Amino acid sequence: HLVWLGTQSLDLAAMSVFLYCFREREKIMDIFEMVGGQRMMSTYFRPGGLWRDVPVEFEDAVRVFLNYFPTRIQQYEDLLTKNPIYLDRTKGIGVISKEDAIEWGLSGPTGRGSGIEYDIRKVIPYSGYEEYEFDVPVATDGDVYARYEVRMEEFRQSMRIIEQALDKLPY
Repeated sequence: HLVWLGTQSLDLAAMSVFLYCFREREKIMDIFEMVGGQRMMSTYFRPGGLWRDVPVEFEDAVRVFLNYFPTRIQQYEDLLTKNPIYLDRTKGIGVISKEDAIEWGLSGPTGRGSGIEYDIRKVIPYSGYEEYEFDVPVATDGDVYARYEVRMEEFRQSMRIIEQALDKLPY
């Protein structure tokens, strides 16, 4: 979501949002490196399981991130959500009707931005998603702004899932 928001904002002339998003992405990459020894192309997940248990610092690092990240989401929204330039470049632009989204097989935030109330994690849960409570954000306008709204709420729902997963860690 951070790469999407950052690059989408950069494409729409909001360079600060791009820089802010990559600031937070770096924190996440630091956590990846702590867990798997690498920042990208991790070999942490392997057939049959994981490379090793998470290090003892993992939970604290993720909780620190989750504690300050909501203020960062708000910062992004403060810069974009009511910005007249952003609105001019997203509202009514790239409209995809619900019918077209279904016909084209769109899913995820793009489909949900067109009003498709479908998330595979709810319909056919996998990897333990049935154990977590989260909402599926949906918007109906089908434009770039609707997809933005869906993704911004997905930040929050992802944090909800992560918090619940942390609470289930064995001690």
